[in-house]
Amino acid sequence: MSFLIRVIINALALAAAVWVVPGLHISAMSDDLMGSVIAYLIIGLIFGLINALVRPIVAFFTLPITCLTLGLFTVIVNALMLLLTSWLTQFTPVGLSIDKFWWDAIAGTIIISIISAVLGVFVGKEKR
Repeated sequence: MSFLIRVIINALALAAAVWVVPGLHISAMSDDLMGSVIAYLIIGLIFGLINALVRPIVAFFTLPITCLTLGLFTVIVNALMLLLTSWLTQFTPVGLSIDKFWWDAIAGTIIISIISAVLGVFVGKEKR
């Protein structure tokens, strides 16, 4: 259940980033509302899997430069994960396209991080 909630949070954060940043585009399977919702959920799932599987490895290997920049390089790592998501979605029926790395990917990453953090506070952690 927690994984499904994280996918929904990623989809909402992606929707906010696409709405704010003009260089981020989502292509859906169909033009109706249900097709768009499914597209955001699929891309949120792919983005969540990349953040769970690839990002820790990249973060480990970039730890020295992250320490030198006092953590600011984490934004670049997150933007690279968004670019990897964009590349992987070209093999699916839905797609995420990013026009420019320095403005669109980094601005999208910052918005996604803020929205995910805010929504994550409201959802909270599961009680055992």
